[in-house]
Amino acid sequence: MAKPTKERTYPLTTRREIEAQIADGRHMVIVDGHVLKVDAFMKYHPGGDKAMKHMVGRDATDEVNGLHSPEARDMMNKYRVGRIEGRWKNFLPPIQGGKFRKRVEEGQEEVEEEDDSGRLANPAVTTAETPSSEPESRSPSPLFDVNNDTGARKRHVKESTISRAASTTSVSSLEESHGDGALPLDGMAHLDILTRKEIKLDLDKYPAVDQGTQETIVEKYRQLHDRIKAEGLYDCNYYAYAIECTRYTIFFGLMLLFLKWKWYIPSAFFLGIFWHQLVFSAHDAGHMGITHHFQVDTIIGIIIADFLGGLSLGWWKRSHNVHHIVTNSPEHDPDIEHMPFFAISHRFLSSLRSTYYERIMPYDAAAKFFISMQHHLYYVIMLFGRFNLYRLSMEYLILGQGPKKGVAAWHRWFEFTGQVFFWYWFGYELLYKSIDGGWNRFWFVMVSHMVTCPLHVQITLSHFAMSTADLGVDESFPQKMLRTTMDVDCPTWLDFFHGGLQFQAIHHLFPRIPRHNLRRTQRLVQEFCEDVGIPYALFGFVDGNKEVIGRLGEVARQAAILKKCQGVMIREGRVEGHHHHH
Repeated sequence: MAKPTKERTYPLTTRREIEAQIADGRHMVIVDGHVLKVDAFMKYHPGGDKAMKHMVGRDATDEVNGLHSPEARDMMNKYRVGRIEGRWKNFLPPIQGGKFRKRVEEGQEEVEEEDDSGRLANPAVTTAETPSSEPESRSPSPLFDVNNDTGARKRHVKESTISRAASTTSVSSLEESHGDGALPLDGMAHLDILTRKEIKLDLDKYPAVDQGTQETIVEKYRQLHDRIKAEGLYDCNYYAYAIECTRYTIFFGLMLLFLKWKWYIPSAFFLGIFWHQLVFSAHDAGHMGITHHFQVDTIIGIIIADFLGGLSLGWWKRSHNVHHIVTNSPEHDPDIEHMPFFAISHRFLSSLRSTYYERIMPYDAAAKFFISMQHHLYYVIMLFGRFNLYRLSMEYLILGQGPKKGVAAWHRWFEFTGQVFFWYWFGYELLYKSIDGGWNRFWFVMVSHMVTCPLHVQITLSHFAMSTADLGVDESFPQKMLRTTMDVDCPTWLDFFHGGLQFQAIHHLFPRIPRHNLRRTQRLVQEFCEDVGIPYALFGFVDGNKEVIGRLGEVARQAAILKKCQGVMIREGRVEGHHHHH
């Protein structure tokens, strides 16, 4: 008779010890009540290291469960080094500007500091080199509190003062004040007030971010996950994929037929439709939503994305995983970082630093030009979206930004093979050998790529009009996903056109649910939202587009106000002391 396997026990790890480890450069993450030290796994992570860095010092249980297969979660157990008791209070990760105290040396003492409200704040070492990383009611943002490492100034403004100012200051009153030259604020202070106002609006609209409220939301979210699993909504509908493949084949066949007849524009149109539809299945595969097997779905995704579409699945996964973790964060989410062409938040007007691209996104002359007209240029720029995806894909593969070791190391070379295959069949066999004349080739490329424009509109639609406010590290994963993502209401027969992207809020809550089950999941999510008091953003396609154009127009107006502020200050000979130095 075999002896029962004894479950490994882990030592109780204090919050202070975890903070000290992070201060020493370790990557410590909390999952299912256990402390994971994931340094050794960073370079192997198929989804890239950036997504993991945003979870350092945080309870990543819901993010890990949402984005990973059971096998991957089991594999993570070998990185456990300790356990915690009770509910974990998140730190602000170092990549987001969090500061962590090193271990107290002999002869030093830790003291309790009081915050502005007179309450006891977190213990801080009595040395200037070891500030506390404990978050305030909201997490720091480069607009206010970026540390000296980023080169931005640090602003000391009382929350209560800004909140009062935000509640009494409107865009119209500011514009009126510019008329007579009486400026209540300089440009950057105006942006600060808008940020605080945005935070205040969200705090009024959504459940409180106190521990008790968020604990309840998380508990009910996990119950919802169990219910979804019990109802079989994680089971893939392969009959639906058979229909998808039939549709792809018809579109590709029509492209070849019109190409044979030398009807180049109709041929290009159906190639664009083919690409537009293919992306939806690549998205499913990237989230392991087809077979739920990492390698099998990755192979499917690479064949679709690289071999048939010329885009890198690995680039998409690296970028998209970060997007799912820090959705709609101007400093961190690459899916909304489109400077100089678009700014969906006034905060981009202060030249933020992207932690994903690791560079400043300058609000320079080009940005001022495009953003002033972005609400008019939105659809025009979307027509060229696919060309930018080629650039990002090649940059990812050539620079080797993906994992170089581990189970995903070979993906890069498989993708290179796919790129060679794509440019051979599309660039050489189709464009060069099958189309007569340079202008015909040019228009074939333009039409086939511009036809995919609705895809880029769909991708941006779910987030561009939603909140970009940061409510701090205490906000739960499900609340943040629902606050920053909208769903699009459409009839069932149009689901094929949207490809599951119309259910982005549901998808963000449960990324691995196969897209053909998202409509059935919607009812359960709506019940959850009503139960916990989180607004569920649902717009029609036309109304959703109006929301996006309205947001772009609003930021363009803020850019005009900022320009007026700076112009008046220059005319009056005042030096603006609050701009960034990079």
